[in-house]
Amino acid sequence: MTTLRQQMDNAMVLRGFALRTRESYLAAVTALAKHYHRKPDLLTSEEVQAYLLHLI
Repeated sequence: MTTLRQQMDNAMVLRGFALRTRESYLAAVTALAKHYHRKPDLLTSEEVQAYLLHLI
């Protein structure tokens, strides 16, 4: 697991998220990164917003 992914998972564990929720959120971020062929921490807020609109 990458550092960013592990940090995200750790944050969700500390907040009491259920395992399935954590898996779903991590999968969503993975899909976002694959869409742009870049690491999620390198994406701009505009790119994230465009991706969310693309999903609708």
